[in-house]
Amino acid sequence: MDIKPKRARTSAFDALLRRIEMVPASDRVLLRILFFAVIGSLIFTIFAFNDGFSSITATKGGTITEAVLGTPRFVNPVLANTRADQDVTALVYSGLLKISTEGELVPDLASSITVADDGLTYNIVLRDNVKFHDGEEFSAKDVIFTIQLAQDADLKSPLRGNWSGVTVEEIGTHELNVVLEEPYAPFIENFTLGIMPSHLWSSLPIEQLPFSQLNTEPIGTGPFMLKNARRDQSGIITNYELTAYGNSQNTPNIQTFEFMFFDQESDIIDALNEEIVDATSYISNENLSLVSDKYELHTKTLPRVFGIFFNQNRSAVLRDDAVREALSIALQRETIIDEVLNGYGVPIDSPIASIKNEIESEEDNLSLSSSTIEQATKILLDSGWEQNELGFWEKEIDKEDVTLSVTLRTSNTPLFESTLNQIAEFWRELGVEVVTEQFEQTGLVQSVIRPRDFEALLFGLDMSRSYDLYPFWHSSQKDDPGLNIAQYTNLSVDALLEEARTTTDTNKRDQLFNDASEIISKEYPAVLLFQPEFIYVVSNEVTVTLPDRIGKSSDRFDNTSEWHTRSDVLWSTFQDDM
Repeated sequence: MDIKPKRARTSAFDALLRRIEMVPASDRVLLRILFFAVIGSLIFTIFAFNDGFSSITATKGGTITEAVLGTPRFVNPVLANTRADQDVTALVYSGLLKISTEGELVPDLASSITVADDGLTYNIVLRDNVKFHDGEEFSAKDVIFTIQLAQDADLKSPLRGNWSGVTVEEIGTHELNVVLEEPYAPFIENFTLGIMPSHLWSSLPIEQLPFSQLNTEPIGTGPFMLKNARRDQSGIITNYELTAYGNSQNTPNIQTFEFMFFDQESDIIDALNEEIVDATSYISNENLSLVSDKYELHTKTLPRVFGIFFNQNRSAVLRDDAVREALSIALQRETIIDEVLNGYGVPIDSPIASIKNEIESEEDNLSLSSSTIEQATKILLDSGWEQNELGFWEKEIDKEDVTLSVTLRTSNTPLFESTLNQIAEFWRELGVEVVTEQFEQTGLVQSVIRPRDFEALLFGLDMSRSYDLYPFWHSSQKDDPGLNIAQYTNLSVDALLEEARTTTDTNKRDQLFNDASEIISKEYPAVLLFQPEFIYVVSNEVTVTLPDRIGKSSDRFDNTSEWHTRSDVLWSTFQDDM
């Protein structure tokens, strides 16, 4: 038998190369260049196609360990008062609404909330098939129970005022009405309140509710459920281990979220630098430099306005418009922020600053930082003030020679003390006689603020996410217990603030607030200084997304479904299947 040798297979690629080598030398170089150009174009096309139809996508799994200062006592939406309580509550419980990454309110446990034309009735339709972490069905009864619990005078919930005069009506298993006594557009912010399981809490007498074990071993409908609570020998909680809850509308990418509780800030700094924890919001501005560069700082402006409020009833000097304007112009806010907040703040010169952080402009900040003593001096000179041989300003008011003197009162906390010193330094440089007085916080409220016993008061206002100016600048609020501590009165401003409270058009409401703010700013009833920034320290290996507008630090957790520690490059077809 003749056996023919097996012919070796030649690939098309090899054959093409052989043919190129067989052509005349004059054409060979050109063909080689053309060949490799085609190969290069093909490779480029493949990569471009891949980039066009794929992206870095978060994948499930991983753990985040968060360091918290303090110990949780009330992981309970209606009693949570400390930051430690609020942080854990934000992950274990869900509200009817939550804050989106754009800073807007979006449905969470609610599928829809419809406001009646008169602004009094909120019709709420709940999502179907929602279960608490223990497997029990969520319904309108749980929402009603939670609201009524917050309203209970015997419980003394810190949120009680938010629900004053509100009634609730059950329409069906997954529908209810919330009815107000009078329209109040910012009320909708209250629907971020976490909803509690009535089947677990309703059997407890109100006086026993603060002592229930459910306060430290919570059960909600949130994106994470409690897996384990570790305690020390004294029974104090040292760690919470939470696990992703698959029933949640926003199932997290992160599988495990652990809280570690510390007694001192220095211990948290050590834990960060030793990479024991991944994140914290409890590092003070002055200690941020002590944190390893393996962490990234995420910042958001808080709706808290710090300023100096004038009581013109107590000072003839401060009734002079030029004086109030000069005192404002003389303060270089950027310098105050650098010295007091280590640069983590936004300078402002109006009551509302900006309703949304993104509309702040560089020009506004520049004008605030360029305020000078020279400008303030000219304002006083043009108004008839003269400097004596000691450098202090004098003027005849009501047929009496007076000196430009201001007594400035504030709290004795480090933040206010540092701010006070900066203000006094600028005003003394202008030639103002400044007397400073500090009080313990309770004493400041009871002896100074409530009776309006001050010439000038350095204080901070919490505007909340709604930025409602009414409580702080409407004339009806000028006396205690109102919060219009400057006792400001302007009928045009009153009308704008009243309309802003009732309109459901958010853009119109923002414009009304801005119009009112401009009028207030021109009359200088106060010197507005800055808004502080919330600072979140996070490992470079963790991707987080914070809402654009937050009201308090625990709001950072409203979008944890988008956080991740793991990712992969996937084509869109596969992303849709995840």
